[in-house]
Formats: sequence, structure tokens, C-alpha cells
Amino acid sequence: MPRLSDKSLLAIAAVVDVALNARGTPVAAKALAARHELPPRHLEPVLQALVHAGVLKGVRGPRGGYELARERRRITVAEIVRVVEAESEETLDSSPPIVRDIVQPAVAEAERSFEAALEAVTVEHLCRVAAQNTLRKGLAEGIDFTI
Repeated sequence: MPRLSDKSLLAIAAVVDVALNARGTPVAAKALAARHELPPRHLEPVLQALVHAGVLKGVRGPRGGYELARERRRITVAEIVRVVEAESEETLDSSPPIVRDIVQPAVAEAERSFEAALEAVTVEHLCRVAAQNTLRKGLAEGIDFTI
């Protein structure tokens, strides 16, 4: 069954976190790492790859951090995954013929279908799901959301 790598899941979570928390000010890498219970050194290479790909924008300075480079609805999960997976892609140059001629083409077709499904999921959609979950959790805990 196709499965996203932990690195891809982390990258998706980081982009959604930035989308949810960058309200006029960039999100610091330290804050992101703390929320995801990771050492910043694990997160920085992922964030930098996303900056180089134009998904995030890096802001320098004492109040620096990361912002989305464009609208949430214009960033797909598939794009985030492509950025992260491109950095760690391996190829088998000396694959046996059965792998090269039979297995890899079949798996490649399945991967294209999986990627098409991920292309339909945007950061905007994930932010809406996060907001709904927060609202449901707050209602379940008896928090009053009225102003």
C-alpha cells in the first residue's frame, strides 16, 4: 500500500502549521519544532527545501521565520511531497529485469494514481479540517465560543 514517508508527513504538517499560525508574522522554526516535538535540526532542511521550491518564504531577522509563499488553496499536498521526496529519491541502476520491466512500471502506475489523489488535497482543505477539529474538540470540552 502506498505510504508517505515520515519526512513527507512532517513537511505537510509544517506547511499546514505555518498556514494556521502565520497571521501577519512569520512562524519561527523553533516554534514549529517545539509544536511537533522535534529538534530544529530535523526540521530546517525540510523547511529550506520548501523555500527553494517556492512553497514557503523565508523571512530573515530577529522576528523571522516562515510564511506561505502563495495562497493556501494554491498549494497541494502532492507538491509538498514532490519537493521532499525529490531530495531522497533513489534509483536502482542495476535492477534485475523483472524489477525494471514488470514491477517498477506497475508500481509507477499506482504511484501516479496516488499522486493524482494528493493533488486534490490543498493546504486550504487541511486548514479547514483543522479548524473543524478544533471546534469539535472545544465543544466536547465545553468551551464557549460565543463572543
